[in-house]
Amino acid sequence: MAITANAKKAHRASLKKHVFNVRRKRVLTTTTKETRKQIALNAADTASTLSLAYQAIDKAAKRGIIKKNTASRKKSRLALALKRSKAVAA
Repeated sequence: MAITANAKKAHRASLKKHVFNVRRKRVLTTTTKETRKQIALNAADTASTLSLAYQAIDKAAKRGIIKKNTASRKKSRLALALKRSKAVAA
């Protein structure tokens, strides 16, 4: 446990930030999963869910939850999955 006052304050701040980071990460995973489900089902509103997934990925990268290259990779793989599903459907 923290001993000095500064360390205690830093610990309190990190606990508060942890809540936001976990929330952002949960949104990221749920939107990504939902988008993958929509792509697999060839749903009509896949473009809107893809947009929401991009938004969640970008916010997570902006806040440092995931790294920039990881965000880019996730977006690329979602777009590729959508492209492949459209090619199979057509």
